[in-house]
Amino acid sequence: MHILVTGGAGFIGSNFVQHTVATRPEAKITVLDALTYAGTKASLDGVLDRIRFVEGDIADAALVDSLVAGVDVVVHFAAESHNDNSLANPWPFVQTNLVGTFTLLEAVRRHGVRYHHISTDEVYGDLELDDPQRFCESTPYNPSSPYSSTKAGSDLLVRAWVRSFGVAATISNCSNNYGPRQHVEKFIPRQITNIIDGVRPKLYGAGLNVRDWIHVDDHNSAVWAIIERGRIGETYLIGADGEVDNLTVIREILDLMGQPVDAFDHVTDRAGHDLRYAIDSTRLRTELGWEPQYRDFRSGLAATIDWYRDNESWWRPMKAATEAAYAATQQVVAAPVAGGSGEEH
Repeated sequence: MHILVTGGAGFIGSNFVQHTVATRPEAKITVLDALTYAGTKASLDGVLDRIRFVEGDIADAALVDSLVAGVDVVVHFAAESHNDNSLANPWPFVQTNLVGTFTLLEAVRRHGVRYHHISTDEVYGDLELDDPQRFCESTPYNPSSPYSSTKAGSDLLVRAWVRSFGVAATISNCSNNYGPRQHVEKFIPRQITNIIDGVRPKLYGAGLNVRDWIHVDDHNSAVWAIIERGRIGETYLIGADGEVDNLTVIREILDLMGQPVDAFDHVTDRAGHDLRYAIDSTRLRTELGWEPQYRDFRSGLAATIDWYRDNESWWRPMKAATEAAYAATQQVVAAPVAGGSGEEH
């Protein structure tokens, strides 16, 4: 099998490539990545000699067509995924998430290639904190930011290309990922690296907003289950029953890193901050037999902290630029609440 992985130098994409090389050594892999600030070839260390890497834009129709023509499957991770950035400048999100997805869909349509589309639970909007419901495949879309609205639009493009043109595609909407190789602008790695640097973490509002966390390795094992056993045209929600509020996440990180659990500062909440995400992954589990390996969030978080401690050379080059960007755009440097979960570049 020859696989084209878009966004394969980003967080989830690079972990998918690493996972695939380790578990499916017979697979041939081509990575297409624009190497924006959120993607780095360093995330592919150890496997670069086993794959083909192409630097380029998923909205480049000629390049995309030439790559898709030679593969069996396209797995589309590439996305602009940071909520705060989408509020500051929506255009890159339209270009990458909408135009880029359209470009890929036209290419797989021309060449009859299987396509899997990585999306996010943020397309569904948010839930009330005391709502017993969780997102499922039939939940109406209700995006609340330029990021989530462009991801919702890309999902709808995929569904239209399946119905109108017979494209062999599946979609997965995933809850918030954490784990190795996540950019330090995101919620969990920013807290970990700040504590390593002796900087007190900062938390939006009261920290009661809830996210449904899943380890990136569990996400990627689910993606493979969908590619190999999923029904064409269907959507599968990927989650690991990991609902935790942001206040608890901060306290867990501080505790695991030997700090007082109250050693953080509250800052003004961001505009339109979604309250709660929660995934019902029943279809994935019952139809495809998938189960997460990281059932205990604290143990997965501890492993993630260990990775950032052991791989300072990976995150250190991007840390200063990230903090400078926050300092330039915000009166108080607030920790972003991890937004994009599937996708993510």
